[in-house]
Amino acid sequence: MSGIFGLLLAGAVLWPLLPAAEPVVLRVGYFPNITHAQGVIGAQTTREGRGWFEQRLGPGVTVRWYAFNAGPGAMEALLAGSLDLTYVGPNPALNVYFRSQGEEIRILAGAAEGGAALVVREGSGIVSAADFRGRRLATPQLGNTQDVAARVWLARQGFHPTLAGGDVTIWTTANPDLPALFQAGRVDAAWTVEPWVSRLVQEAGGRIFLEQADAVTTVLVARADFLRGHPGLAGKFLAAHLELTDWINLQPEAARELVRTGLAAEMKRAMPAALMASAWPRLRFTGKVSRAQFEVLVADARRAGFLREAIPLDRLFSGQP
Repeated sequence: MSGIFGLLLAGAVLWPLLPAAEPVVLRVGYFPNITHAQGVIGAQTTREGRGWFEQRLGPGVTVRWYAFNAGPGAMEALLAGSLDLTYVGPNPALNVYFRSQGEEIRILAGAAEGGAALVVREGSGIVSAADFRGRRLATPQLGNTQDVAARVWLARQGFHPTLAGGDVTIWTTANPDLPALFQAGRVDAAWTVEPWVSRLVQEAGGRIFLEQADAVTTVLVARADFLRGHPGLAGKFLAAHLELTDWINLQPEAARELVRTGLAAEMKRAMPAALMASAWPRLRFTGKVSRAQFEVLVADARRAGFLREAIPLDRLFSGQP
C-alpha cells in the first residue's frame, strides 16, 4: 500500500510542475439566419453554458461566436485574422479564394441548401419577369450569394443590371431592414434567405415569386493558416459540425426550437413559431458539398461581373483535416 501512496504523493508533488495546456480561443462567425442553423445552435448553446462544440473540442477550448449580416463582412474578418472559421454563403467564399490566389480559405463541409427566394411586394404590380424593368430589388450585400443570384437571374431575363444601376435598381441593405422597406413601398422585391423570406411574406405583404430550393446556401470554411496550425482542433470542429447536422435532421422539432431561441437572443425580438414553421421546410441541412456545385457558382459570378480571373478550385476543397 505504501508504494501506491508513494506514487500518488509523488504525482501530487510533480503535478504543479507539469506544463499546463495553453488555452485556445476559437473564433467562429455565423449569420442570425435559419440557413445558418448550426452556427445559431452553437452560439445559443454557448450562451446557455452547454456548448455543443465546446463539449466535443475538449478542455481548454473557448468558442467565441460573431454574428454578421452577410458574407462579405464575414470574409473581411477572416482575411484580417479575426475569425478562424465561419459559416458563410458560397459566393463570398469563392471571392476570397480567387482574391488570395487560393492561399487564404478552405471549405470544410456543407451546411445548408435551399431557403433562399425572390420575394415581391404585394401592390408592386410585378406579375411576370418582364415587370422587373425599372423596379427596385434589394439584396443583403454587394457580392453576397443572393446578390449574385439576383444579378444572374435578371441578366437571363434580358435585363442589364450592373454593379450600380441598370435596367433594375439593386439596393444592398441589411436583412433586418427589409420588412420596413417593403411596408414603406421603397423596394419592390428582395432576394434573401430565411427567416427573412417568411418574415416578408407574413409581416410585410410579400409574395414568393421564385424559390431556390436546391441552391447551396451555406458552407463551413476556415482560414488556411488556422488549418495548418491547428489540424487536430479543426478536425474536431468539423466532426462536431457533422454530428450537429445529423442531429438537426434526426430531431427537427428540437432543433427548430433551439434555432428559434437563438435567433430571438441575437435579434432581441421573439421569433414567432409560425414563422419558423413556414421557413424550416424550405431548407435541407447537409454536410455534403461538391466541386461541381461550385463550378456552376463560378460561372454565375463571372456572368454577374464579380470574377474576372478564375483559378482551379483544387485547393478550395483541400481543407478537410
